[in-house]
Amino acid sequence: MIITTGNEINGHKITELGIVRGNVVQARHIGRDIMAGFKNIAGGEIKSYTELTNSARDIAYTRMVAEAKELGADGVIAMRFSSSSISDGTIEMLCYGTAVKFRK
Repeated sequence: MIITTGNEINGHKITELGIVRGNVVQARHIGRDIMAGFKNIAGGEIKSYTELTNSARDIAYTRMVAEAKELGADGVIAMRFSSSSISDGTIEMLCYGTAVKFRK
């Protein structure tokens, strides 16, 4: 499956199947928060939060691709990520795009 942030896939004529998405909400771990608090004082990257964000992104992406496969898609165009906080200590990651089928 071809996934792109662009609005077309070079060399392919496409038919749009519809919007596909995957999302996940993950919560921080109290142990991570304690270490992050120390890092906040000293400065620098908070690796546990980076890992949490990367994990959420990977899960959301995988879920979007699975939804596209269920539609019989050959690819996804205009793929985007969006993130937000549902409540204190959580992150929601959304991955979305337009599922497409190649035509001859």
